[in-house]
Amino acid sequence: MTSSIPAGELLKGAKGVDTPRYLVDFHPKSQLHVFTDVLIIGGGLAGLRAANALGENIRAIVVTKDRLQESSSNYAQGGIASVWDPEDRFENHVEDTLAAGGNLCHEDVVDMVVREAPRRVEELIRWGTNFDQSDGQLVLGREGGHSQKRIIHALGDATGKEVMRAVIQRTKENPNIQIWEQAFTVDLLTAQGKCLGAIISRDTDPPMLVWSKQTIICTGGCGQLYRETTNPRVATGDGHALAYRAGARLRDMEFMQFHPTVLYIAGSSRTLVTEAVRGAGAHLVDCNDYRFMSDYDARLELAPRDVVSQSIVKQMAKTQHPCVYLSLRHLDAQRVHHEFPGFTAACIKFGLDASSDPIPVRPGAHYMVGGVEVDQDGRTSVDGLWAAGEVTSSGLHGANRLASNSLLEGLVFGARAGELASLKAAAMPDEFRAMSIFNRRSRRISEPLDLADIRNSVQSLMWRLVGVQRRADQLTEALQQIQGFSKYVLPHVFDNAEGWELQNLLTVAHLVAEAALARTESRGVHMRTDFPDTDDRKWRKHLSFEAEAGDTILA
Repeated sequence: MTSSIPAGELLKGAKGVDTPRYLVDFHPKSQLHVFTDVLIIGGGLAGLRAANALGENIRAIVVTKDRLQESSSNYAQGGIASVWDPEDRFENHVEDTLAAGGNLCHEDVVDMVVREAPRRVEELIRWGTNFDQSDGQLVLGREGGHSQKRIIHALGDATGKEVMRAVIQRTKENPNIQIWEQAFTVDLLTAQGKCLGAIISRDTDPPMLVWSKQTIICTGGCGQLYRETTNPRVATGDGHALAYRAGARLRDMEFMQFHPTVLYIAGSSRTLVTEAVRGAGAHLVDCNDYRFMSDYDARLELAPRDVVSQSIVKQMAKTQHPCVYLSLRHLDAQRVHHEFPGFTAACIKFGLDASSDPIPVRPGAHYMVGGVEVDQDGRTSVDGLWAAGEVTSSGLHGANRLASNSLLEGLVFGARAGELASLKAAAMPDEFRAMSIFNRRSRRISEPLDLADIRNSVQSLMWRLVGVQRRADQLTEALQQIQGFSKYVLPHVFDNAEGWELQNLLTVAHLVAEAALARTESRGVHMRTDFPDTDDRKWRKHLSFEAEAGDTILA
């Protein structure tokens, strides 16, 4: 199969935002230099799978801005989708993925990933991952949008935690791989259209210059754009933003997936309620105890996430109530507590019994479908730069990700990017030198800023104006406000992660809002109330962004 999606429109730059090429000043004569064969930015599943695909003679550094365990991969609950049951077929998984993707998936990519899935799961088992079993066989669950039971999970509803435990252990056993925790990647180093490494702050002042033969971005998503999100605090779109500043092409940025069921307790952090709870038979009811999904889709609670999220928002508007409820009262209580220990424990914290009480839920930002454009092997549009996982737009998800295809994507593309980046690095000369690249900002602002207040303001406006439902006037207002913040935040030269994260969030927020305004139709997770229909004739194509030429200076 081959992709039949037109290339679409390429938008040069983000209109109205003066995004600097580099966030910090640097000069090779005044900073520490480190050299490595492969630099992997991001310590989630995609990054560590890439690291474990490298050749035995390849030296690598894995950089993560927090602890290895602090990634979206570690918090993933549902599982990994893979054809495993003899009664299931690859064609079924492909069809389900295409159906969920809003007619924008690349069929060749979907077919490749689905057929590679069992092999990647077998690798995890060999590496010591303890998936849930019954009578010596893997337990298979079913989630929204899947026609068969094919979700492989661990610890009930804590698959990511167990998978990451095994993969972290294997990575640490490799003597050729250095792991840098608490290290912030500020920007990619580029010259003449090629990626040469990155600027990294790791208890050094100024940040060090890490030169690499090949670089792989695996930084995850950008759910922290929104006030309501399932993502950990580290998901600030750093990889999207630094790739954009380096000239890499970004695609499908309007497609942010909102998970339909996030535990909603006023004043508390938002907790994801795994898709598998609905897969096990939970009902969605409104404040009047009315099971409403039949009003919106024949698949009821097992409809794809975009459908369920939009249905919940509509029902909340109908009832003028801030949430809906998950009801598990009709299910066996012992089964609920056994299969979903994490969900049960989260409910107990707020005095709720998951098996008998109505559980308040509402949608929250969950997964960025769009990102850095890559081919089937993880190549970006910049020479020497690769990417894998949620930071990418690979063509697998189309306009809406099918449940439990995300960990799978990280495994497949992490392995492919790691293998090929390793081969490219091995073919390059053993000795390589730093280049005389430096940056000095001619325009800088030094007034103090309340970064937390600005970040909260950005998250609130994105939730209100660029959320589950969108409209032209709201998107235009969002862009104006983002531009206002950007005019005095982006010119700042910060020396801390809090400032760099805010600059990255503003850059990505602008791209999301601008893409959402440009796509005048509804497709997948992108719901325009002023353009409620899907328009295949005009819009079955991609929207891409590419920054204007930067201000890199070669001495």
